[in-house]
Amino acid sequence: MNDMNSFFKALCLGTYALALTAPFVTIPLDAGPYLQKLALILLAAHIFELPIAYRYLRLYKGSFIDSVALSLMYGLLHWQPLAKASKQTTLR
Repeated sequence: MNDMNSFFKALCLGTYALALTAPFVTIPLDAGPYLQKLALILLAAHIFELPIAYRYLRLYKGSFIDSVALSLMYGLLHWQPLAKASKQTTLR
């Protein structure tokens, strides 16, 4: 499960990186504008997730601001493991 989570996090970072470089570098198949739109859609979805994930973001071992930033980058990939860990400690 952790390997799959890392893989999807790398895909998110790759999408953001390609979207940021698209204005400066020619991307094959003219995919630059599509990658930029995809990155904006991802960011918007992660912004809408914040109110749902708020209680789990506070459980992050680092600072709350770091947790919010990670949630904006990765969304569910960041806060779902925190939610699962919270449920496991509650059941014990």
